[in-house]
Amino acid sequence: MHRRTFIELTAISGATAALASCGNPEHQLIRFIPDEDLVPGVAEWKPGICAACPAGCGLHVRVMEADAEVTRKGQAGLVRMNVAKKLEGNPAYPVNRGGLCPRGQASIQVTYHPDRIGTPLKRVGPRGSDRFEPVSWDAATTELVARLDALAAAGQQRALAFVTTRRPGVRQEVVSRFLRSFGAPPPIVFEVFPDDVLRLANRRSFGREQLPTFDLAKSRFVVSFGADFLGTWNSPVAHSQAFGQMRQGRAGVRGRFVQVEPRMSQTGANADEWVPVKPGTEGVLALGLAHVVMVEGLRGRVDAGSAGAQIEGWLEGLPQYEPREVERITGIAAARVERLARDLAQSEPAVAIVGGAPLAQTNGLFHALAVNALNALLDAVEKPGGLSFTPGVEPLRTGSIRVLLEQEPQIVLVDGANPVFGTPTAWHIREGLERTPFIVSFGSFLDETSVLADLVLPDHSFLESWMDAAPESGSTTPLRGIAPPAMHPLLQTRATPDVLLEVARRLQRPLTGDLPWETFSEALQAALATIPGAPQDEEGWERVQDQGGWWSEDDEPPKPVRRPRADARVASRAEPARFVEPQSDGDPAEFPFGFLPYPSQAFFDGSLAHLPWLQEMPDFLTSAMWSSWVEINTSAARRLGIAHGDIVEVASRHGSFRTSALLSPGIAPDLVAMPVGQGHTSFTRVATGRGANPIALLAPLTEDATGTLAWASTRVRITRVAGPDSRLILFAGESREHPVGGR
Repeated sequence: MHRRTFIELTAISGATAALASCGNPEHQLIRFIPDEDLVPGVAEWKPGICAACPAGCGLHVRVMEADAEVTRKGQAGLVRMNVAKKLEGNPAYPVNRGGLCPRGQASIQVTYHPDRIGTPLKRVGPRGSDRFEPVSWDAATTELVARLDALAAAGQQRALAFVTTRRPGVRQEVVSRFLRSFGAPPPIVFEVFPDDVLRLANRRSFGREQLPTFDLAKSRFVVSFGADFLGTWNSPVAHSQAFGQMRQGRAGVRGRFVQVEPRMSQTGANADEWVPVKPGTEGVLALGLAHVVMVEGLRGRVDAGSAGAQIEGWLEGLPQYEPREVERITGIAAARVERLARDLAQSEPAVAIVGGAPLAQTNGLFHALAVNALNALLDAVEKPGGLSFTPGVEPLRTGSIRVLLEQEPQIVLVDGANPVFGTPTAWHIREGLERTPFIVSFGSFLDETSVLADLVLPDHSFLESWMDAAPESGSTTPLRGIAPPAMHPLLQTRATPDVLLEVARRLQRPLTGDLPWETFSEALQAALATIPGAPQDEEGWERVQDQGGWWSEDDEPPKPVRRPRADARVASRAEPARFVEPQSDGDPAEFPFGFLPYPSQAFFDGSLAHLPWLQEMPDFLTSAMWSSWVEINTSAARRLGIAHGDIVEVASRHGSFRTSALLSPGIAPDLVAMPVGQGHTSFTRVATGRGANPIALLAPLTEDATGTLAWASTRVRITRVAGPDSRLILFAGESREHPVGGR
C-alpha cells in the first residue's frame, strides 16, 4: 500500500479500507449488528491518556461513526461504530493544559496500523525467523499458566523476569504485585535514555527520588545543562507552555535563557545564548558559576545543610572551580564564566536544569549534584520560578536489564520494551534472550525483541484500553490520570493488565490475595480510593472518568510546602562529589570523535519509528525525513574531505555502519551526533531496513553510581565512502516522494 494512501486512511476516511487493503482478506466481509447507539455525523470528545512517552499527557479523543473491519468470535466483518479520528490535548489536564506534541498527535496511527498484531501468536519456526501461527486466547493463556506453574513447582520463581517500559501508575503496580506475589524479582524497567542518575542525585540533594517540575513561567533566568526540555526530555509539552509564558506571557518581562551543550538541540536553537562546553565537564561549569556567586557575595549565605554541602570544597567557596581553572577544563572563557554567573545571580528568580548527555557520561552523578548545588545557592528549590516536586509520586523499585545476561532467567515476559534494539551490541542482550527457554511478548507489533518470543499476546491499543498515569513531573499538585476506552477494540486483542489478572487467578497457587480485582478498571477505582482527597463514591468515580483523571480543582497557586532536605542517609554513605575526567571507549588517535546519539524529536527512542506521519515529519533543525544521518562540524568535514550528503562509514570498537553526512556549524569539531530511531531490522513495513541504529555502536560503559548505560561515552572514527545518494531525504532543497516499503 502506498504511503499517501496509508496516511489518508489512518485519519479514518475509511477504517475498513485501511485494514482490508493491507490485509487482503480472502473472504467476503459480513456486517455485524451495531455495537452502540450512534448519532450520524456528530463528533464526541472522550478523555484519554497519551502513551507516546512517560510524560503522561491528558487527551481529548475525537470519535465519530465509521464502518470498521473487526473480528468477532473468529469471524471478520464490518460494524458501524464510534472510532477515534483525532487526538488533542486535554485543556484541563494539569501537565499539558491542552497541548500535545507531534508524537502524541501521530500515535493515533498505532490503532489503525496495517501491521498491528490482531490475535495471539505462537512461534512455529526458529527463534527470530518471524514464523508464527495464530492461536486462541484460551490456548495461549493456558500455556503461559502451565509454564509459570512448572516454574513454581520447581521452586524457581526467581527465574521469572518481567521487562517493561516506564509506566508510572496502577498498571506498573499490577505488574509489581504479580511478581512479588509469585516470588519473582521486581520488574526490569528498560529505557534507552534513563534518568536514574538525576533521580539518585535528587534523592541525595533534596530527599525526593523523582524528576523535578520547573516553574519556568515565573523565572527570569534559566540555564540548562544538556537538557533538551523543549524537544524530548522529561515533559516537553509542559516545559514548552511554561517557556512560552516565560518569554512572552508577562508584560515588560522577558526571561533570559542560556543553553549549555556541545551539539545544538531543538532547545538550544531557542536560547538567547548557546555555550558549547566540552562534553563531560558540564558540572564543572555549574560549580564555576557557583564559585563566582559565592566569592562575590551575589546571593545569600551558603547553607551547610543544603545540597551544596555534598560538593567537595562547598563551604570554602569552591576554590578549585575558579574561572581560570574552569576555562582550562571546559573550554569556556573565564570572562564568560564570570559574566554568566553575575547575570544569573542578579536575575531573580533563576533556575538551573540538567538532563540528557551530561548524565550519560561515566561521571554523570557529579554533574547532577553540581547543578543541584547551584540551585540550592540560587534559592530555587520549592520557590516560584524555581523547581519543585510533584506530590504523591512513589519511586519505582526495578531491576537491571543486565539480569537477562547475568542470571539467565527461565521465563521472560516483555511488555512494551525493545531491549534488543535499544542496547549496545556489546551487551549481547539478543544472545541472552535466545538462550531463554520461554519468552512471552505483550507487544502490538513484531519488533527486534518480540520476534524472539514463543508466544505473543497482543495488547489493546491505548485508545481501546483503560489507561492510567501518575506523572512524575509537570504538575505542582497531586495528579492521577484515568481514562476509559475511547473506542471498542478492532482486533482480537486483550488488555495486558487484564491478562495478568486472569493468569493470577488461574495459577495452581492463585495470586488473588495481592491481586483481588477481576478487571483492571476495578484496580484503578481501588487505587483512586487510597489517594487523600480523591473521590470515594460512585458519582465521583464517574466524574473522574469523564474528565480523564483526578487532580485538585483549586485554581489558586499551590501553598508553600516544606522545603525538601537532602537525604542524610544516602548522603552520609557517599564521598563528597568531586570532578573526575569522564572515561571514554576508544583510543583518540584511532577514534578521534566523541559520539553522541540523541533522542529523535520524531521517534523518541525508536519505539515510534513505525508511524508514517512521524517518518514524514521533517526534523526541526535539519528538515531530514524518512532517513538517518550523522551530524559533523563543517570545519571537521572539510578537513576530512566530506561534503553534505556524502556516504560515510561511522565505526567504533564495537561495530560500524554507513549513513549520510549532514554538515552543521552547531556541533563541536571533535564530536559527531546521530538521532536514535531508525535502523530497525524488524518493525513493520514502515521502519524495517530504514537507516542505521547508532545504539549498536555504543560501548558497554556505565555511569559509575547507578550502573546505567553511559551512552555518551563512546568514541568513533568517520570516513568518506562515496558521494551523495538517495539515502538522505530533505524536506527543503532535496525533497522527493518516498514510498512506504519501497513500493
